[in-house]
Amino acid sequence: MKYKVVVFGVKDTSENIVSFIQEQICPVDLVITISPEVTKKNQVSGYKGLSFLTEKYGIPVHEADSYFLTDEKTQKFMRENEFDIGISMGWQRLMPKSVLDCFKYGVFGFHGNCGYLPFGRGRSPLNWSIILGDTRFNLNLFQYDEKADSPNVFATEMFSITPHDDIRTAQYKNMICSKNLIRRLLKAYEEDRIEIRTASKDFDSWYDKRTAADGRIDFHARTREIYNLVRGVAAPFPGAYAMLGEEKVTVWEAHPFDEMIDFSAYAPGEVIDIFDGKLVVRTVDGSLLIDRYECPIQVTVGDVLA
Repeated sequence: MKYKVVVFGVKDTSENIVSFIQEQICPVDLVITISPEVTKKNQVSGYKGLSFLTEKYGIPVHEADSYFLTDEKTQKFMRENEFDIGISMGWQRLMPKSVLDCFKYGVFGFHGNCGYLPFGRGRSPLNWSIILGDTRFNLNLFQYDEKADSPNVFATEMFSITPHDDIRTAQYKNMICSKNLIRRLLKAYEEDRIEIRTASKDFDSWYDKRTAADGRIDFHARTREIYNLVRGVAAPFPGAYAMLGEEKVTVWEAHPFDEMIDFSAYAPGEVIDIFDGKLVVRTVDGSLLIDRYECPIQVTVGDVLA
């Protein structure tokens, strides 16, 4: 069987893109995702099963038994069918050559950073951009090869990262730009004129993989660094956290509070006061207001978050 437009995805953002293409551009002929069992072996922040798309739109959904698409069921499926163009949204693994070669026009996905590929290759680029304090994000729609985030660029769009953004609002902006780029790609596909730009004067650099443990707050850091971390790993990611004794305090929302009041009588990480259930916490260069958090025990004034 021939599938013209195929979407790879495992997240709620993948569902959003499928709906966008299906309702505004052209039919989606196939969705490739992973089975729920695969998520037990792979950490997938924001995972959402996509099998319901068959009932919603009549789109067939193939559930791979490997996030790397190397399982025999998927390999057999790819060998026995034909494919035109693939679009990847929220797929956080490399795809093998055996899958990529099945697509006449290739598989396209997204990667961005504050600069230009191959700068900023690697994992969790939007999270890292917020954590590092970047103020812009250059989103590339590029053609996959066997390497990570190669500069095989079809087109780019840029958006700002403001001090008010957290990872979720940055994802909203990312989705808007992604849709603009997909519209351009599918128009070029219909006209059989997809052009790829591979020349780049930039240099290689890499974002490291992030895990839940990387969200630990160091109250010896500056307020701005802590704030960037909190907003960079907010929901749907695992959140920033500190320890109160043996208990974990997960910080979902926080922002800089005041840098002029003299808090030298308090230690970094110490809870100075509590207003409306919000914690005022001392930092090296001021204070942080923790607006929303979770902790199995009550946090009180004088507690020190380590």
